[in-house]
Amino acid sequence: MRTLKSILSFLAVVVVGVVLALGIRTFVAEVYEVPTGSMLETVQLGDRLIGEKISYRFRDPEPGEIVTFEDPEGSGQTLLKRVIATEGQTVELIDGVVYVDGVALDEPYVDGKPSDPIPFDGEGGGISYPYVVPEGCIWVMGDNRTNSRDSRYFGAIPVDSVTSRAVAIFWPFEDACIL
Repeated sequence: MRTLKSILSFLAVVVVGVVLALGIRTFVAEVYEVPTGSMLETVQLGDRLIGEKISYRFRDPEPGEIVTFEDPEGSGQTLLKRVIATEGQTVELIDGVVYVDGVALDEPYVDGKPSDPIPFDGEGGGISYPYVVPEGCIWVMGDNRTNSRDSRYFGAIPVDSVTSRAVAIFWPFEDACIL
């Protein structure tokens, strides 16, 4: 009888643990591995980061925040980009500089890489400027502007497709930091 009680107690602990882990992953935070170099030098290829999911239940993403979202082209990959503009704002790319509502952005994180438009290639790109971000959407760009498929390629993304706000890199340990 004691053995059966011990087994049931153990199973109850396992079930509670699994439910808690799934609940945290679904509603609170998730761990991501960075799949591309599109956010260099801010985030390195292969870095592991924590994305928190609570903030965007109460507010929309804001310019400057780094967000995760599902690839709008349907690859199933989770992408990581910086929010540049929100609904109703006007984005322009002039001589490698990003302008939002006519004001040039101060972007020390791009490390001098130009923010040029991506020409139409038959599959995507070719966004016309000035571009007004539609209602319920955000404009996102990678910090590695010369190697990033972002809103210059696929346009603004729906706020509803954002899965989390990147808050910290935790691995490799020597790169650990708050974003």
